[in-house]
Amino acid sequence: MAVTRRGKTLIAIVVILVVGAGAVAVLALTGNAPEIVKEALPGDQGEEAPPACPLTGLPAPGGAVPERPALAIKVENAPEARPQYGLDTADIVYEEPVEGGVTRFIVIYQCADAKRVEPVRSARTSDPAILLQYGQPAFGYADAAGYVQKAVQRNKAILDLNWKKLPEAYHEDSSREAPHHLYTSTKELWRVAQRRNLPVPEPVFEYSEEFPDVKARKVRQVHLYFSDFSDVYWKWRADAWMRSHDGVAHKLAGAGPVQADNVLVQIVKLKNTGRKDVVGTIVPEVQSIGSGKAYLLRDGRMIIGKWERKSEADVTTFLTRTGDTFLLKPGNTWIELYPADRPKVEV
Repeated sequence: MAVTRRGKTLIAIVVILVVGAGAVAVLALTGNAPEIVKEALPGDQGEEAPPACPLTGLPAPGGAVPERPALAIKVENAPEARPQYGLDTADIVYEEPVEGGVTRFIVIYQCADAKRVEPVRSARTSDPAILLQYGQPAFGYADAAGYVQKAVQRNKAILDLNWKKLPEAYHEDSSREAPHHLYTSTKELWRVAQRRNLPVPEPVFEYSEEFPDVKARKVRQVHLYFSDFSDVYWKWRADAWMRSHDGVAHKLAGAGPVQADNVLVQIVKLKNTGRKDVVGTIVPEVQSIGSGKAYLLRDGRMIIGKWERKSEADVTTFLTRTGDTFLLKPGNTWIELYPADRPKVEV
């Protein structure tokens, strides 16, 4: 069964032919049972599709979607932060530009867990608007400037799991230098979130195993030049998009290389907040409300279209050039929030 976006539910209607037991027996003995009756005989009723994870479209583990909210954790991506832990089991990962040409990740979990997520870093004012698309999510991060904490706390739908509020759920990795040494786990953060009885998120994308009937281009590689620190490539290899940066494969600690079933490139504008970090670098803010160009990478092909989002209360819509909704492949998704003022997407 296809998973649809928020507010839409696809109802499977199963029509069952009921035939009197005596009639079935007679027809079966004479060998003259019509084909439609034979298909309705006991033992041939078919099986209902298992429930799907809301943020991947994949069958839920164990046949049931976990009763828990989306959990977002802010993960660093500066060269000193690599290799990271925990990105491989995430449902959705956002890459967003921050100050100084580096990027950070918003790593979102729902169906799967991560025993270790590292290194956890601070939030930005870009984050609340992005997270509100996921209903009432929990948000783990390693503190933030005062004005950023206020931006998170103003949005009452977001459960603030700041390290300073919940120090027992975060730990220090002695093999790494501060501030690249903080880690947590989904289990520890969900333990707090589930006390609040927060709801399971609604789907934000639509999924299809079959490639959609839209114009697409076969591509082997896509290049996104955020900066010298985050020079990103996605390369198609057999059945997945493999990520590399700065000329090397993006590998994780305790796991293999970073890969994705879907890569969404969302071209965004950056706002100058007028704020500066501790070394005096301007802090930008991603403008996730509005519209812009968009690209979907799946199955070794690229679909070009646009994205639209009218307000924080809305979920971002991704549309093809003919106005059809992007259909993602069931699986994990990376969303690249790529600045409009950077070099154009290179194929």
